[in-house]
Amino acid sequence: MPIGEDALGNYAYQIEIDGVTIAQFKEVSGLSAEIQVIEHKENKKGGIPVIKKLPGARKWGDIQLKRGKTDDPSWWKWIKQVQEGKIDEARKHGSIVLYDYARGEKARFNFTNAWPSKVSIGSLQAGGSEIIIEEVTLVHEGLELA
Repeated sequence: MPIGEDALGNYAYQIEIDGVTIAQFKEVSGLSAEIQVIEHKENKKGGIPVIKKLPGARKWGDIQLKRGKTDDPSWWKWIKQVQEGKIDEARKHGSIVLYDYARGEKARFNFTNAWPSKVSIGSLQAGGSEIIIEEVTLVHEGLELA
């Protein structure tokens, strides 16, 4: 009798942007794909109303990345490209790669034409004992499971 594969843990992943691995993210969210629904109302023979549902525009969730703030300014430089209107330079391709327990690649979500719409750091607190969290929101034009 075959035994099913184990589910993947949510802890073993990496992020690649334009082929470069970006390490040390504590959280990734927003990996989603959606197809909007177009409802078309019509009458069948005998005047019976029906609603047909057709696929509409595709839509993908914004990717949220969180990590401990370091002295690396690359996210801020990237969003500055967008602020300066250099969107063609700012668009990048990337992947979220999932690994199994033995660190073998199990899934790869590729996104296209991504750019940061938001970069922020968490709150600062006198006397605090937490690390500063840097958050990045990436918008993109496509997500697929490779």
